[in-house]
Amino acid sequence: METERSCVDCTVGNCNREDGQYPLFCPSTHMDPDLLEEAMAEYEKEEIRRLTIAAAEVEADNYCKMTRLEETVEFAKKIGAKRIGIANCVGLLSEARTLAKVFRSHGFEVYGAACKGGTQKKADVGIPERCNAVGFNMCNPILQAKSLNARRTDLNILIGLCVGHDSMFYKYSDAPVTTLVAKDRVLGHNTVAALYQADKYYQKVFGNAE
Repeated sequence: METERSCVDCTVGNCNREDGQYPLFCPSTHMDPDLLEEAMAEYEKEEIRRLTIAAAEVEADNYCKMTRLEETVEFAKKIGAKRIGIANCVGLLSEARTLAKVFRSHGFEVYGAACKGGTQKKADVGIPERCNAVGFNMCNPILQAKSLNARRTDLNILIGLCVGHDSMFYKYSDAPVTTLVAKDRVLGHNTVAALYQADKYYQKVFGNAE
């Protein structure tokens, strides 16, 4: 089956420049005008425009100067957030407490929701029994999102939710979400290390197709 090429197959990245040569398959030069118009129309919405400008200003003012934690604080300030929600894995409670301390020191209200909140059993939602090997209580990202929604948080920060659980949190969160920590127990939460070493020492990430 022929692979449809897209941005992930690009080696030049000239869409980040004012001019330059583009690959023959470049999505920018073959863009569906209706799709582009539909996307750009979203930026006319007041909330989206506010988030867009704040994100761009944080990037421009602090690029390679601030850590992601510091940038997150600045972003929260720029969007006028007052209440910060923290959705964390119970295994990263210490990190979540430190994050709460940081944001409270900047005058924000902080409310946290841990993944095991509600202490519901995995079996109750049809999770296979073998999954109890890492604990009987289920992670509940939907409850985390709804708990923060109930507090009317202005910005939610994700710390270390499992793959898939983070997807459900994003789906159910009313407030914008930014990720501070992507969980990776094997690599000390440095997820990009697997990509840097994929062609060298970490080739087990490739499937049979490779």
